[in-house]
Amino acid sequence: QVQLVESGGGLVQAGGSLRLSCVASGRTFRLYNMGWFRQAPGKEREFVAGIAWSGNNRYYADSVKGRFTISRDNAKSTVYLQMNSLKPEDTAVYLCASDSRLFSTDVQTAPSGYNYWGQGTQVTVSS
Repeated sequence: QVQLVESGGGLVQAGGSLRLSCVASGRTFRLYNMGWFRQAPGKEREFVAGIAWSGNNRYYADSVKGRFTISRDNAKSTVYLQMNSLKPEDTAVYLCASDSRLFSTDVQTAPSGYNYWGQGTQVTVSS
């Protein structure tokens, strides 16, 4: 059974930083692209960042480009999201997800392209 467990969320002031982690189990982590999404109350789930299985291809939402960095450590079956210069509008539950396709070269931005999800970790940015 595939499990994704996020950690690292919390309360931070605007301009601060957080690093999210997502540990995967039950699947050969290194074979699949991974993504980070977020969902604020009353809003749809939105793509934040994605990384290919090899780590060579990364893609970011325009709203976080230049502030967030996604990375992965296949030896630890972990994907990270380093978030800098946080803004109040970044407040949301952040979820990691595993792509449904093996060895894909393109990073998907639609939630429907991911078939396993974590429970999420809350990020709150105060002004």
